[in-house]
Amino acid sequence: MKLKIPLAWLQLAQQKVRFLVAVAGIAFIVLLTFIQLGFQDALYSSATALHQNLQGDLFLVSSQYKSLTATQSFSRSRLYQTLAFDGVKSVSPIYLQFAKLKNPETGEKYSIYVIGFDPGKSVVSIPGVGDNLDKLKIPDIVLFDRNSRPEFGPIASNFDAGNTQQTIEIFPFDAPIGYRVRVGGLFSLGPSFGVDGNLIVSDSIFLRINPNTRPADMIDVGTITLTAEANSKKVLQQLTASLPNDVQIFTRQGFIDFEKRYWSMRTPIGFILKLMLTMASVVGVVIVYQILYSNIANQLIAYATLKAIGYANGYLLNVVFQQALILALLGYVPGFIFSIGLYSFAMQSTNLPIMMTTNNALIVLVSAVLMCVTSGALAINKLRSADPADIF
Repeated sequence: MKLKIPLAWLQLAQQKVRFLVAVAGIAFIVLLTFIQLGFQDALYSSATALHQNLQGDLFLVSSQYKSLTATQSFSRSRLYQTLAFDGVKSVSPIYLQFAKLKNPETGEKYSIYVIGFDPGKSVVSIPGVGDNLDKLKIPDIVLFDRNSRPEFGPIASNFDAGNTQQTIEIFPFDAPIGYRVRVGGLFSLGPSFGVDGNLIVSDSIFLRINPNTRPADMIDVGTITLTAEANSKKVLQQLTASLPNDVQIFTRQGFIDFEKRYWSMRTPIGFILKLMLTMASVVGVVIVYQILYSNIANQLIAYATLKAIGYANGYLLNVVFQQALILALLGYVPGFIFSIGLYSFAMQSTNLPIMMTTNNALIVLVSAVLMCVTSGALAINKLRSADPADIF
């Protein structure tokens, strides 16, 4: 039994050059969509990397808090007040602030994010921190993020090569005099769209780095660990109702969602990425519409002939939608393959977590199909006008 070749395929493949150009156009739109989604995911993932690695059940921040890169300090006493509530087991203050790190080779200073806490208790689960936590108890020892951007110099590579005595100089933003520290270990957190590199230090070193801008009793984030039997929702409600309104409390997921909303709604990069996703979809619909409309116009006599011998409009419309589906699937495959290569290149160049995910692969596939089907629905108006009496 011979398999019948679909009419939709025969019409598309009749003009091979035009067909290949059409597939290439859709592949380009798919590639653009993957790029925008990849960068959007990297934006949210990198911005919330620290949130995801904080140890604790609830998190206390200032009521003026916007994001980790634009924190507002609050009184440490507010955090200690939570110890009086049932279900609260322990608390830990965290200090956050940007400083400047001098590249040991070039002498150039670059902004770096400094995370400070009491090394007597680990408050983060970042890879590499646990193994080096005791080193933070030694005066003037810091941990450097091996995934920081390269402008800070070969600090990580020197340490990996055995240079465990290298010193670096950290400067507060408001002073020309730096503070010399020694790199005692490496950890892996990575940059974000607002942070180029990270340092982890003890709370005492943090305060020495920022002697004029940070009183010891002003912190940026407080982690709250609950007892095993505590109900986090009830404790959250009790704390929210009882504490003054100069602070706010989040669960981990709430903390992450708040940060994502900030980057999505209140930053230019978040707006631009959403706009580009929308524009890619609109341009895709227009391109596929032009392809299908042109194909219908070229095949109008064939469609009119089919009508004349008894084929209903429904059959012809089905042919157009089959063409749209074929174009979507054939354009998706090369777009997917090229996007994997671009993701790898972008991740190596920026150290941002730009990776292909199953979720994004499915989203773009469905979007490509919907885009082509929408274009097909717009193009069929030309097909409805295929009247055999007018053509012949």
